[in-house]
Amino acid sequence: MSAEGGTKAIIAALSANLGIAVTKFGAYLLTSSSSMLAESIHSVADSGNQLLLLIGGKRAKRAATPEHPFGYGRERYIYAFIVSIVLFSLGGLFALYEAYHKWQDPHGITEYKWVPIAVLVVAIGLEGYSFRTAIKESNQTRGTTSWVDYVRRAKAPELPVVLLEDFGALIGLVLALFGVGLTLITDDGRWDAAGTAAIGLLLVGIAGILAVETKSLLLGEGANPETVRKIEQAILNGGGVDRIIHMKTLHLGPEELLVAVKIAVPKSESAADVAQHIDETEVRIREAVPIARVIYIEPDIDRAGKEQAAPPAAV
Repeated sequence: MSAEGGTKAIIAALSANLGIAVTKFGAYLLTSSSSMLAESIHSVADSGNQLLLLIGGKRAKRAATPEHPFGYGRERYIYAFIVSIVLFSLGGLFALYEAYHKWQDPHGITEYKWVPIAVLVVAIGLEGYSFRTAIKESNQTRGTTSWVDYVRRAKAPELPVVLLEDFGALIGLVLALFGVGLTLITDDGRWDAAGTAAIGLLLVGIAGILAVETKSLLLGEGANPETVRKIEQAILNGGGVDRIIHMKTLHLGPEELLVAVKIAVPKSESAADVAQHIDETEVRIREAVPIARVIYIEPDIDRAGKEQAAPPAAV
């Protein structure tokens, strides 16, 4: 569901940004507004980012190979990290450069004064539609989690990335409208430069958030506490398991979870019984958590004092 919803949100954002980019470039050519140029580059960067997310999602579906035995699920994290770099360099830094250039040579908007206002208003409507789609798809997996925690803890990167991009695009359009509007009112191009600088700072900030969150996913995140509890209950709800000695989980991708657990079995169990209980435990884990694709279970005799404190369940 998260992959399907993420793809739908990406396509909606891509469609909106391609149309917006063309109209913004047209407005810039007519008015020479630096805010319009910054917004044009922003829309181009966003369009490229959405293409990167689609490519990453497709490449992540490749089957495992001897060289990559756990598959390519993390490709989605890699492409999301590239998105943050593109947003920082192509979007944020270019806007800051253009703001500096416009501040040094401020000039008002003397022709086609209505064009940038009309374009920005239409762009706000299109971005609003894209943002609404991203919110709708995110709500299917977000549950009662706050939006901040959802962006921080989501294992599928596409929806949080699109949410942040669309949110940043809407704020950027308002800033551009502010800069262009005051430039038209005062005939002072420095307002246009100020709006452009604000857009640049906004994009750099969003890129930083994306970089931090996707870096954490690339390093390897364990299952969330709720999923860990489900796995623990699934293990202990069957026979042949006295207790969990320790357990570790790792996301191989948004919909692929590795579970490694060491369990204590009764001393009286035969090897055949232990093997049967392990098979039954694997079935229960997969029923409770379908994304648990790779499971390793190590049995041990529950000897008092052999292993005391267990490491954290989710790493």
